[in-house]
Amino acid sequence: MRMATSRKANAHILYDPESAPQMNADWFRSEYWRYRDAVTGEAPGRGASLFIAHAGQNWVLRHYRRGGLIAHLSRQRYFWQGVERSRPFRECCLTATLHDAQLPVPRPIGACVWRFGGLYEGALMTERLIGTQALASVIDAPDVNPALLEVTGRAIRRCHAAGLDHVDLNARNLLISESPEPQAWVIDLDRCRLRAQGRWQQRNLDRLQRSLQRFAPERADSLMAGILEGYHAEFSTATQQV
Repeated sequence: MRMATSRKANAHILYDPESAPQMNADWFRSEYWRYRDAVTGEAPGRGASLFIAHAGQNWVLRHYRRGGLIAHLSRQRYFWQGVERSRPFRECCLTATLHDAQLPVPRPIGACVWRFGGLYEGALMTERLIGTQALASVIDAPDVNPALLEVTGRAIRRCHAAGLDHVDLNARNLLISESPEPQAWVIDLDRCRLRAQGRWQQRNLDRLQRSLQRFAPERADSLMAGILEGYHAEFSTATQQV
């Protein structure tokens, strides 16, 4: 995937010209799509993600929002260190790299950074995976399809094998679908990076287990066992193919 860049005034844009050949900074403004009645829904989170339908395509628009104590100082602005080091550009490039490697991540559509002196704001747009739902929304059901847990583990393992350290691996950042067959995707790669194999893989899994305990405390252990079954099965399959 070849990403293109453009700049107008204080807006820097990185985008996929095949998906959005006429992309401009307005496309990263929520009000732009609301005015055109193109918002079809939204997902919960620190900065609510909007679902957008445009020209036969379905996208997710997410603005970057701070958490923790620093959010009291500035909820959506970050220190400027160059456009290449901005969080939207880094996440967009990482997602494109993984997508090109045919890993289970959504296709990136574009990223935008608005510079305000020594600060910036940013947004990211990705393909919306129609028919999916967050793992967090189904794990409290008593009859979770074991195949969904297995494919979730396989998806995580594939990303780990590629070196993806997902620093916020949780049940909301894993999307699943049962139709036409069980599938899983990893989303929200903000602050994530590619690195050599190491202890970070187990830290990712530990974080996911804590997330399961929060969403389904009575079933967290059995859910994690199902995910790990797929995780280790994917490792065994990859080893046999070497």
